[in-house]
Amino acid sequence: MTASQPPDVSTVIVSPELLASMTGLEYLQKMQRGELPGMPIAKTLGLELAEVEQGRAVFVSTPVFEHYNAIGTVHAGYTATLLDSCMACAVLSALPKGTGFTTMEFKVSLLRPVTKETGIVRAEGTLLSRGRRGAAAEGRLTDANGKLLAHATTTCLIFEF
Repeated sequence: MTASQPPDVSTVIVSPELLASMTGLEYLQKMQRGELPGMPIAKTLGLELAEVEQGRAVFVSTPVFEHYNAIGTVHAGYTATLLDSCMACAVLSALPKGTGFTTMEFKVSLLRPVTKETGIVRAEGTLLSRGRRGAAAEGRLTDANGKLLAHATTTCLIFEF
């Protein structure tokens, strides 16, 4: 890489200073357009930020054999990560400049098994409440037919940079 070439956005993490300089929604929109790096785990899990707006974020992914556990279904951690990601980004999308957040807890309920035959899945996170110091969101994981596979809730701590 020469001094005139921009860094490969797939190998860098956004600094807290850069994140603090824009709203959460602006950051997510830039990430979605490829102007800022995405989450490194997105490559591992095949996650794509498909939609984002104030208080809502949607990720899509297609489960594959590499996501399987020892009993022949997709590992619950895959489902949990998709739901955590969509809920966290729903919270982030509602934050003003100079603020960040961290997940304090989340709960996932698995309703149906996920396999590579399930096909593309959609994780939609929606903000339920945002105060000065905390936020709550919910998430739904559905298949291509809209069948509910899992759902979740989260509580996040909001802080100033």
